[in-house]
Amino acid sequence: MSNQPYEGPYEGQYQGYDGNHDPYAQQHQQPQAPAQAQAPAQAWPGHQQAYDDPQAAQQYTQQWQGQTWDTQVQQTRPAASDLAYFPPQNYQAAAQSHDPHAQPPRPEAPEAQAPAGDGYGPPSLAGNARITDAQRARLEGRSPIIEPGMQPAALTAVLALLLSVTAQIGSYALVVPLVILQAVTAAGWFRLNGMWPARQGIALAFAGALVADVALLAAGRENGPAAILGTLGVWVLLSLVMQLRSHADPDTRITSLMATVASAALAILAAGHLAAEPDAVTVGAAAVAVAILARALPLPTVASVIVSLLAAAGAGIAVGGMTGMGAKGALLGAGAAVCALIGHRVASYDYPSRFVHFTAGVALPLAAAAPAVYLLGRALV
Repeated sequence: MSNQPYEGPYEGQYQGYDGNHDPYAQQHQQPQAPAQAQAPAQAWPGHQQAYDDPQAAQQYTQQWQGQTWDTQVQQTRPAASDLAYFPPQNYQAAAQSHDPHAQPPRPEAPEAQAPAGDGYGPPSLAGNARITDAQRARLEGRSPIIEPGMQPAALTAVLALLLSVTAQIGSYALVVPLVILQAVTAAGWFRLNGMWPARQGIALAFAGALVADVALLAAGRENGPAAILGTLGVWVLLSLVMQLRSHADPDTRITSLMATVASAALAILAAGHLAAEPDAVTVGAAAVAVAILARALPLPTVASVIVSLLAAAGAGIAVGGMTGMGAKGALLGAGAAVCALIGHRVASYDYPSRFVHFTAGVALPLAAAAPAVYLLGRALV
């Protein structure tokens, strides 16, 4: 083989090549400064370019006005207020895409939905996840109070008439409707406070009421206040002991303690009907029955309350005339009706359930009227 360089048919063509006559070569031999000046606007983010002058590089960096995919993503991100209606977007995953026009898809606005049921609306991402019917009613300018209505009022009237009639028969006959009243009072108060099931608390409150009844029957009406207050004090202590043995968190124990004490107090105070004079029980219970029925009539609230008080006073006069109290029955009937209407209002609090209406709505008017029947009966009879 020869050591001479290869001289083929193409060798002469490349030896005669002159870059000055080639238009493509002239383009590549142009000064590089203009290209460097435009490089920041054309370069892809993240690509570093060599600058001969560091100050010039800093100047171009500060005067960056080119639009890249990164700035487009920032412009398309939703505002803070929109985040309450749309789920969070995965911008980091979209930023890893090689397509400069790739943007995270914007979800469509959700359609209006009906409430999810059970007194709550649909969940949202704004922090105010679910609201009750009472809160929604306040926001809409409506009253959150729903009164028990005519059916619970009728049951209250029946129970009140049983108390009124059995009071004239004797103490042991009066105990039968009284025990029913105390049981419904204990259960209704716990349900009214949103605590259900609460078997231990209901059982404890009802047991306190039974103990008070037995103490009254043993000690007699003349020792009624001592029997009622003594039982109440013992049951408050028992409620404290029961909550101290609970393993629930402190807030739950405090709430349960308050509900248990209040339920036991109302159930025990209902025994005041057994401690009161029979004629006072007859007049007061009849007045409560009439007042609650009148309160359930479809009238404005103020007019309904006035009609209830007038009806209770009239019933007090009518029944008082049959028992020997006479006109004094009007005052006793009106006083018992005021306490009964307070109990009725408590049972109407903050969108109660139907079970609350048929327990607390039935029992609280009669239970709340017991102290008035006892005190006014002792003063007027």
